[in-house]
Amino acid sequence: MMNTPLEPMKVLLTGATGMVGSWAAKVLLRRGASVVALVLDADPESELIRSGDIHRVTVVNGCLEKYGDVERAVNVHEVDAVLHFGAQTLVQVAMRNPLPTFEANIRGTYNLLEACRIHKRRVRRNVVASSDKAYGESPTLPYTEETPLRGSAPYDVSKSCADLLSRSYFHAYGLPVAIARCGNIFGGGDLNWSRIVPGTILSLLKGERPAIRSDGKFLRDYMFVRDAVDGYLTLLDRGEETSVAGQAFNFGPGKPVSVIDIVQLIGKLVGRTDLTPDITNVTKGEIREQWLDSSKARAVLQWTPKHSLEEGLRETIQWYRDGYAARQDPLSPTVGRSRPQTRDIRTSPPTR
Repeated sequence: MMNTPLEPMKVLLTGATGMVGSWAAKVLLRRGASVVALVLDADPESELIRSGDIHRVTVVNGCLEKYGDVERAVNVHEVDAVLHFGAQTLVQVAMRNPLPTFEANIRGTYNLLEACRIHKRRVRRNVVASSDKAYGESPTLPYTEETPLRGSAPYDVSKSCADLLSRSYFHAYGLPVAIARCGNIFGGGDLNWSRIVPGTILSLLKGERPAIRSDGKFLRDYMFVRDAVDGYLTLLDRGEETSVAGQAFNFGPGKPVSVIDIVQLIGKLVGRTDLTPDITNVTKGEIREQWLDSSKARAVLQWTPKHSLEEGLRETIQWYRDGYAARQDPLSPTVGRSRPQTRDIRTSPPTR
């Protein structure tokens, strides 16, 4: 993880209470940046709030889908750079009800890009978090940055669109924007229990069999959140360079792992190999095989992941263990709720 001080800079962070946003805020603060967090809802379990970092950032209550909220965050708070993580990030949620995903991921992205275009003289760097899902299904793997963007399922399409919009704003208006396409990111603070890593950890800590919605053979890149944040901040640091602005970069370990293998590894690390997974094979709309070629990031940015899969999982498991240890009832149902409760920061300041 990069630790060099930033020049005095004010960074707008969307999705700041999510897993990646929370860890990005932590590193930005450590490096001396001022952070402006655009927040719709605040979950007290978010790492941003649990760590106390929420009290070190400027909170703007607002909604990506509302242009006025986004433009106010950019203009009134006079930000110099933007890290755009805000999105609806769950594939199956998008499959069940696509419209909110399109609104958040597509409208939310062009609202932000437009606000940055209007204030381009001040906003010098923009990083948009895309995804390997933007590529859709490809007969040739791993994905390179030259692989066409052709998502077909609703979530995949939303990421393809956000990606294309970002490049359009660079080519049409000269907006300095860089695009990061990551594989599956895992780490402490992921409160979306339907995802395989936090869901498996939760089940095992509760003494329950972990559920696998697919047949267990789907292949994915799994990247530790600290390595992902390192990639995003490298793009932020170098966002005005001609080799970075307007470019997309893949970030991933390049070592695809099957769902069943990662579940079994988590079981080993938790110490519950006796709890065999329940393979339901009910998932729909997900691509079977996805992984990324990150050679461009290595060559241009000198980025490589610093953590092995096992190292990242060990730290992730410890984050959840520590969270449970702080509770009187470590297996309280609120820990495993499927939809996080929310709190308006303006009316109820969160405490750790």
